[in-house]
Amino acid sequence: MSVEQVRETMQGYVEELAARGDFRRFFAEHVEVDLVGTDQGMSGAEAAEQGVRFIHEVAFDARPEVVRLVVDEQGAALEAVFVGTHIGEFAGIPATGNSVRVPYTVFYDVAAGAITALRIHLPMEQLVAQISEPATQPLA
Repeated sequence: MSVEQVRETMQGYVEELAARGDFRRFFAEHVEVDLVGTDQGMSGAEAAEQGVRFIHEVAFDARPEVVRLVVDEQGAALEAVFVGTHIGEFAGIPATGNSVRVPYTVFYDVAAGAITALRIHLPMEQLVAQISEPATQPLA
């Protein structure tokens, strides 16, 4: 793929993710997701979509703040900040209503116009620490 084709795929994916739209259409059917530093991962487009939606829509009401997107002919690297509110159980911690801001990176493999792999580097200890603190706002 050309750099421009990879950029178009990634920009479309990021826009759909932020809008909570149909970002799954950018996944290859056999996409692999790895949460680096944990034993967690997902295989397949349906599982990948469910995992991404869980962290952005179920456990947290969150969206990525994109800092930088770098692409080449084979994939992309995204630097972002995970920003949101803890609204559902995560890591065994019930919803606290706490606000979170955690920097993270994702490395994507892209082929034939689809994302074939995601390697997510999210500092879980930082995320868990932010939701473990006393609530910063009351839950509705």
